[in-house]
Amino acid sequence: MPDLALYHNDACSKCRATAALLAERGLQPRVVEYLLTPPDDATLRDLVGKLAIPARELLRKGEPEYAGLGLDDPTLPDDIAIAAMVAQPRLIERPILVRGERAVICRPPERALELVDGA
Repeated sequence: MPDLALYHNDACSKCRATAALLAERGLQPRVVEYLLTPPDDATLRDLVGKLAIPARELLRKGEPEYAGLGLDDPTLPDDIAIAAMVAQPRLIERPILVRGERAVICRPPERALELVDGA
């Protein structure tokens, strides 16, 4: 199986549940603590491509910065959304599991199984 990477925040219950679900299957992803080592512009663009979503869909809408920075605009260009996540990594939705050229946002954590089951 190609390497797995889990974009993770240990304070997040969904991140912990996703890591536990993977561990139950004997899988140990490379953990990316994205708040400690924030992804750069190129990495976020790569993630958005692997997720096959507009960058705006990777934003955490419940964070104060979301409304404060005007990110609630439905016509927000990807460049602006990505720049906001680079500057404020807590705006990045989590957890994200990456396997090869595909990725999923693990909300709910069972979405991780889309990338690991049957592989």
